[in-house]
Amino acid sequence: FYTYSDFIAAANGFPAFGSTGSLDVQRRELAAYFANVKQETGTLQFIREINQNNVYCDTRGGVSCPAGDMAYYGRGPLQLTWNYNYDAAGRAFNMNLLQNPDQVAQNGLLAWRASVWFWMQNSNCHTAITQNQGFGATIRAINGAVECGRGSETQPAQNRINYYRDFCSQLGVSPGENLGC
Repeated sequence: FYTYSDFIAAANGFPAFGSTGSLDVQRRELAAYFANVKQETGTLQFIREINQNNVYCDTRGGVSCPAGDMAYYGRGPLQLTWNYNYDAAGRAFNMNLLQNPDQVAQNGLLAWRASVWFWMQNSNCHTAITQNQGFGATIRAINGAVECGRGSETQPAQNRINYYRDFCSQLGVSPGENLGC
């Protein structure tokens, strides 16, 4: 499902992704992105969130919760979650993901596109790395409510940090500061 060619095609739709700042910053961004992908997907083995019992629908942002058996649990490399994220990604791609969120789990290119879109447009992950806020800011943006704020990092947050350090090492760049929540 997760192919290199689909990832490259998706990334090419976002020219600033992995190409902003110095070579070290670019490498840190790719390391941060893939560290989070590795945690979210269990090393690219999961397309859908394991626990699919949560509906993740919130109308406070002005986005409806369509009638029926719609659930906005995580799908894809960064596990796109919540009705408002599916709606915004769908609008960005001229698709109705609000009515059919499972499209993200059925199309590898769309899954990568949605994850890079989330990274670049909707979560502050790109700016966290390119503006030297540190890897920890990406954890907070992606899953901070669950993994941060308990006095110390949870195991999933620590996994992300370890993966990030490993990817940085492989890419020959220091991980920088502010790695944790």
